[in-house]
Amino acid sequence: MLTATAAPVQGVDLAALKTKQQAAWSAGDYAVIGTTLQIVGESLCEALDLRAGERVLDVAAGNGNATLAAARRWCDVVSSDYVPALLERGRARASADGLPVRFEQADAESLPYADASFDVVLSTFGVMFTPDQAKAAAEMARVCKPGGRIGLANWTPSGFIGELFKVIGKYLPPPAGVKPPSAWGTEDRLRELFGDRIGSMEIARKHFVFRYRSPTHWLETFRTFYGPMHKAFGALDGAKQESLAADLIALAERFNRAGDGALCAPGEYLEVLITRR
Repeated sequence: MLTATAAPVQGVDLAALKTKQQAAWSAGDYAVIGTTLQIVGESLCEALDLRAGERVLDVAAGNGNATLAAARRWCDVVSSDYVPALLERGRARASADGLPVRFEQADAESLPYADASFDVVLSTFGVMFTPDQAKAAAEMARVCKPGGRIGLANWTPSGFIGELFKVIGKYLPPPAGVKPPSAWGTEDRLRELFGDRIGSMEIARKHFVFRYRSPTHWLETFRTFYGPMHKAFGALDGAKQESLAADLIALAERFNRAGDGALCAPGEYLEVLITRR
């Protein structure tokens, strides 16, 4: 029997945490941020060498970047997420492009699909945010057929977004005992999560460049539309909001390579290709 080696989370109310996270991702309008990341989905689908007619599941699909990339390659795509509003945004995008995609509300930790239902299972900056990481990894592997492929794009701990969550964590510490989402951006954690389900694994370090008019413009956009940041600011008093804003601007300026007032901040992520044993 194939098993994951990651230990279960002890002493944490994962159901309550999931409810809190779902509320965070439902806040703001992630689609405004998500659409800028389209190139990541295209890159992942190319790396997976998708073939027309393959059955593809996009897990925690958000507003559908990887979904649309797979559908453009004539795959039979199911786009799943636990936030209905994001599925609606993905559905509108698919309709505008004339792409036949099935959109279904689903929990990444309990996927409503039979074993070995898909040739390819993928997720871009989605499944990494699940509270029960081992369960989510097990579900992705379960619904992927033996010899199929699992494709991931995960922010790294030391990259721009990994550091962003560290900054927020200083103001709103995460529950003790819960691995940070950016742990998915390390080879060690991936091997721990997928265990002997891995037939082979290839990892490439890549960068998505966040391009905004200025660091301030980036912060205003994320603070308004990026659910976790939107919720974080809403949970703080005025003084702490100002302090958090200053720390985030400093972070953006540290990663900024533009030099002309604009923001061009490379965000490191892992592009992961796993062949299912």
